[in-house]
Amino acid sequence: MISKRLGVAAPLLFLLLAATVSAAQTGNRPSTAVAPSPATVPAVSTTPPASTSLTNPACPGGACDFQQPRITIATPAPAPAPWPLQERIAWAANLLLVVTAYVGVLIALAALRKIERQSRYAETTAQAAADSAKAALLLAETQAQTLRPWLLVSAFPAPGLLDGFNIVAANRGRTPARILALADETVIAKDESQLPAEPAYRGEPHSPQPPILLLPGESVTIRGFRREDVKAVCESEEQFRRVEEWEAKIYLYGKVAYAALTAPEDAPACETSWCCWYIHGRQKSGLVLAGPRSYSRHS
Repeated sequence: MISKRLGVAAPLLFLLLAATVSAAQTGNRPSTAVAPSPATVPAVSTTPPASTSLTNPACPGGACDFQQPRITIATPAPAPAPWPLQERIAWAANLLLVVTAYVGVLIALAALRKIERQSRYAETTAQAAADSAKAALLLAETQAQTLRPWLLVSAFPAPGLLDGFNIVAANRGRTPARILALADETVIAKDESQLPAEPAYRGEPHSPQPPILLLPGESVTIRGFRREDVKAVCESEEQFRRVEEWEAKIYLYGKVAYAALTAPEDAPACETSWCCWYIHGRQKSGLVLAGPRSYSRHS
């Protein structure tokens, strides 16, 4: 009887030990044992080995047969909120505004470049027009100067008079000239350096009577001087002696104011200045153009 009971208990004990070893090997897997019925199994100790209850973190108070379950709750990620229709419309509108602004900026830059190019073209055209106007004005002035009358003064021997000379104004221009005023003066000086820096006149210019009109190529005598006039010019015998000894010289100078025949009355007059040196010799005399540059001008 006892042997039968031992034969039944041996396999059960073997299964219990195998389960305990398996639980120890797996760590967290609980060990299970099937209790034989008291009628068929003798009183056999089923206490698990001490090694099965020494290190079990689920039983802090000591050995336990069943591991306490641990529950870990993981918070799931929140689901994305739905995109409302109003926000979609606002986003699309903002995007459209940005694109429109970008296109507007591009158009504005292109327009500014065109305006800059047109400004440069306008400046170039204006400069060219100004240069053309200046050239046209210069051409008109040149033509006016070319077509205007020009009076030149020269000295010539008087026909039929011994040691007599005439100062003649001739029109070398292309249009008729009208003489407006005449002025002349006679001085005695040692040389040209003794003359005033600018011509000085003791009287006012006078208008010729009758008026003098000179066609192109014509001339008129505006002053005459003869050998007999030397004593009348000298203020004393000493001065006359100095002239005869060439210690002093007689200078005749003057100016002629004239204008074109077709010029208006208020138009500025042209002017020609002249200066001559009378050479008084003992037997012969002469009259030549001389004097400082300020005494021979043309305007």
